[in-house]
Amino acid sequence: MKAAVWYGKHDVRVEERNIPEAGPQQVQIQVEFAGICGSDLHAYHHGVGIQEGSEHPLSKQKAPLTLGHEFSGTVSALGEGVSGISLGDRVVVEPLYHCGQCEYCIQGKYNQCSQFGFVGLNGDGGFAKFVVVEDYMVHRLPEQVSYEEAALVEPTAVAFHAVRHSKLKVGQKVAVYGAGPIGLLTLLAAKAAGAAEIYAVDVFQERLDLAAQLGAIPVNSANENATEVITSRSGGIDVAFEAAGVQPTLNSAVSVVKKGGEVVVVAAIPEPLQLNFFELLVKEANVTSTLAYRHIFPEVLSLIASGALNVKPIITKKIKLDDIVEEGLELLMKDKRHAKILVQIGS
Repeated sequence: MKAAVWYGKHDVRVEERNIPEAGPQQVQIQVEFAGICGSDLHAYHHGVGIQEGSEHPLSKQKAPLTLGHEFSGTVSALGEGVSGISLGDRVVVEPLYHCGQCEYCIQGKYNQCSQFGFVGLNGDGGFAKFVVVEDYMVHRLPEQVSYEEAALVEPTAVAFHAVRHSKLKVGQKVAVYGAGPIGLLTLLAAKAAGAAEIYAVDVFQERLDLAAQLGAIPVNSANENATEVITSRSGGIDVAFEAAGVQPTLNSAVSVVKKGGEVVVVAAIPEPLQLNFFELLVKEANVTSTLAYRHIFPEVLSLIASGALNVKPIITKKIKLDDIVEEGLELLMKDKRHAKILVQIGS
């Protein structure tokens, strides 16, 4: 089978690999669509986040690894001991490795597992014709949910977990910093949660245009002072979601929240940032952060199936696996018109 395999920084190769077989408590999936995530971009452009050197304790794998953790497909084989899943099931994968035995897993916080990892970063992922995952990762798709929509469930879960983790109440005001895929999905999640007014901040007008189509008030921080604009128009923000991960946006997020407000950090921030604790102190404002998601895939699937959540506008391009480097991993850094690029693996 063909697979997009990470060998090193700026070294992802589409090559032939053996089809993986499902072991005990594992499921083999024939992949239909897989989305390119910011984590894939970090791995390709910076060599960050990938399992190198030693094997991951749960996947028992290390680089070179097949990338891809946002994917959907059809169950093509079952390992020994798998129940509740059938051959031919249309499924989406919740790609978190967790041990089920540490104190965090026992508390139900499996996204904080002491051996936490991702399919596609710490084990072979979905940029391939077939992938094998643990049976606890597999969710059946409602018949109303397409494979394309299902490929967006994972990043949507990131956004919905952030909103659910926050103190956002119906009718409150929100600012989302960063209008990439996670920022746009956070916008949709806040809207679904009842936010009355949502500001989207970015430096790329193309992304802001899409945010406006989704119902946000766009603020181009390359041309205007985002803090001043948002504060003057809103009177203050109840919850600010930081999905950009740079110092200026964090500063603005802290500045725009009201007294008693909240800043939720969603972005994976690669370098240490400074935080103005005096400003937080005088406001009695809170800063919190979220990691991935937990116990939320079923709800996201239900929202998409019911039509209450439309993720289709986030998909801006579909490509073939052979073109993943030039038309995906490279293009996303150059052309900011694109939000989510899907790789079509199935015919």
